[in-house]
Amino acid sequence: MEGIVDLQVFQLLTAYIFILILLFIVRKRGIKREKEIIISSIRMTLQLILTGYILTYVFSNSNPFITISVICIMETFAIFNIYKRVKSPLSFNLKKIIALSMVIGTSVSILYFILIVLNLSPWYNPRYFIPISGMLIGNSMTGISLGVNKLVDGMISKKHIIETSLMLGATPKKASKSIVNNAFDSAILPTINAMVGMGIVFLPGMMTGQILSGISPLSAIKYQIAIMLGILGSVSLTVIIFVQLGYKTFFNNEHQLKL
Repeated sequence: MEGIVDLQVFQLLTAYIFILILLFIVRKRGIKREKEIIISSIRMTLQLILTGYILTYVFSNSNPFITISVICIMETFAIFNIYKRVKSPLSFNLKKIIALSMVIGTSVSILYFILIVLNLSPWYNPRYFIPISGMLIGNSMTGISLGVNKLVDGMISKKHIIETSLMLGATPKKASKSIVNNAFDSAILPTINAMVGMGIVFLPGMMTGQILSGISPLSAIKYQIAIMLGILGSVSLTVIIFVQLGYKTFFNNEHQLKL
C-alpha cells in the first residue's frame, strides 16, 4: 500500500499560484479585496504551520491535561469568533447563552463520539480526540453564528408582530416561536445540504485525507459517515440549546419585548 506523497516546499509554493490568479481577477474587476486576500492567505499559512508544530508535540506527548487544554483553547476561540461574526450588538446575557450552548453541546457530542462511537482507548488519544473535536466545534460554531444572526434579525424585524401577539395574550415562547424555528432551520441547513452532496458532488476533507494516506476507501467512508452524523448531532444540539435559551434574553420579567 502506497503512502501519501510528501509535498516538498517548492511544490507547496506552486499552489500559491491560485492566490495570484484570484488577485488578478479581483484587481481586473475593480473589486477592492486584495488586502483581505493577502492577509487571509498569510494568516492561514502561519496559523497552520504553528498548528502543525503544536500537534506534532501534542501527538508525541499523549497526556489528558494537554488534550483537554487544547480543546478548551479551541472552544474559547470558537466562542469569540461567533461574537465577531454577528453583525448586530449582543447583550451580555445572549453572549453567556452562546458560550453555554457551545460548551455543553460540543462537549456532550465529543464525549459521546469518542467514548461510544469510536470506543477510543485511551479516551484522550490526541491523534483522534483533537481532529474530531475540531470538526465538531468548527461546524457548531458556524451553525450557532447563523442561528444568532437569524434570531437577532428576526426579533428586530418582527418586533411589531411579537408585541401584538403579547398584547393578545401570547407568551414570549409562542410569540417568538416562528422566529426561533427559522433560526434553528437556517443554522442546520448548511450541514444538511453538505450531507446531500457528499460522495457524489464532492469528497469531504477527512475522507480525502485518509484515502491519500493509503487507507481503504471503504474504511474512509465508514469514518466519514460517522463524523458527518457526529457533526449533525453537535450542530443540532448546540443550536437547539441556544435558540431555546437565547430568545428569553429578549424579554423582561413582565414578558415585555426588550431590544
